[in-house]
Amino acid sequence: MRRPVKARLALVLASVLPVFAVAGCGGGGDSSSGESPAALAPPTAPVYVEASVRPEGELKTNLEALAQSIGGIDDLGGFVVEELEKSAADSGEEFDYDKEVAPWLGEKAGIFLGKFDGGDFTQYGIAVQTTDVDASREFVDKQPKPDDGQVAGVIDDFLVFAEDEQTFKAMEAASGGDSLADEESFADSFDAAADGSFADVFVDVGGLIEQSGGTIDPEAQQFLDSAGIEAKEATAVASLIPGSDQVEIAVSSDLGGQNPPSGDASALLESLPADSFAAFASAEFGKRFEEAIDQIEANGIPGEIPKGKFKSGLKEAGIDLEKIAGSIEDLGVFATGSNESSLGGAAVLTTKDATEATNTVSNIGLLLRGSGVPGVTAISGKASGFSIRGEDLGPKPLVIAAEGERIAIAYGLAAAKEALAAATGQTLGDSAAYEEAVSSLGGTPIGGFVDGPGALKLADALIPADDKEGFLEAKPYLEKIAYLAIGVGSSGDQATAKLIAGIGR
Repeated sequence: MRRPVKARLALVLASVLPVFAVAGCGGGGDSSSGESPAALAPPTAPVYVEASVRPEGELKTNLEALAQSIGGIDDLGGFVVEELEKSAADSGEEFDYDKEVAPWLGEKAGIFLGKFDGGDFTQYGIAVQTTDVDASREFVDKQPKPDDGQVAGVIDDFLVFAEDEQTFKAMEAASGGDSLADEESFADSFDAAADGSFADVFVDVGGLIEQSGGTIDPEAQQFLDSAGIEAKEATAVASLIPGSDQVEIAVSSDLGGQNPPSGDASALLESLPADSFAAFASAEFGKRFEEAIDQIEANGIPGEIPKGKFKSGLKEAGIDLEKIAGSIEDLGVFATGSNESSLGGAAVLTTKDATEATNTVSNIGLLLRGSGVPGVTAISGKASGFSIRGEDLGPKPLVIAAEGERIAIAYGLAAAKEALAAATGQTLGDSAAYEEAVSSLGGTPIGGFVDGPGALKLADALIPADDKEGFLEAKPYLEKIAYLAIGVGSSGDQATAKLIAGIGR
């Protein structure tokens, strides 16, 4: 059974999409996990989203806690239903959620995007589990006949909503034969998804590439090759996991290539300046740098560097990239400042050999001065290095310096000194917000940290007054973010990542 749908029915079905799913927090029929909505998605669908539309237990409690702390909403389900009914009334349609939807609404809903042409998605469909097939069929039958091409109906134990007749037929075919749920790559990805999620998003990266023409920009392909990534065969799944005082996005993917991320750079991260509003660190950066050098050496850079000439050309200039890469361990980056004039930051490289670090920086300085690069000046003090000044750089110089086992590439002398401080003085490790961020990640090593109030203060100072309308609307909600924590690791051959926003009360 199928039926074209009017705007009113589209509005009703929107209530079971992830953004409105919390409306299901109220009463209604008995929910049942049943078959996954992915059973109605075509096997070639490159994007699929599945969400809980009737959250219960801890998930429901956490959603309600977040709604109260972020928006001051005490009854989240009631608030969403009220807004939906109000929107329907404003468009001249009457809609009673408790009578029309709640009696048949199941536990899960899924939406797929069937086709991608490189710019836009088409052929979308929605499947919603129903606890009462007859009630959901009666609901569809009562809708007025429209004049658009969208189609609604009931397939097996699902109320479905399709962009057009062709998509509806594809959903019928999937339900009776091969579907996305039967695809091994999808099943493996969803099995790796995090527990306790409100919504999961599956992306077939290779499928998107194939549908958009099957080509990748040559420079992007070179980067992927250097990292051992087979993008045309990759998939990923992201899960949205609400907590009572945080929101987590957990990602699992085989985009990590043959060697998923490993190592722990948290020691470097916590040694960065305490006043950083953002800081990131990457373990074993030297290893990846060496792999990238080998790729450039093997393939060259079209129109600039012939194959097999990259390393030898730099050696003639006194720079041995293989030695540099072999001595580098981790990479850290931080940014400080609360306005344009105080903005600063640096990249920090830790090395195995302090002598090699100093020699590398000195050789680069000699090369630049010998080449007649203007504005290059040696710096004095404990650090060895130089600064570069120029109109394009703004009021502060670019500083490249080494001290001990650290190399700093910094914007401004003050940032260079902080970068080379090597955990002396106040650091991120002394910050209460940083400690909370580390704790929120559990056993996953922290690789990135953003101080919510600090980042918001800088954004407020940098956004022009004429462009602040949207920012000011979002500001009351952004003020609730205490920190962002990023953790990166691996599980088997899957690269994993967590992004957690800590919510202040």
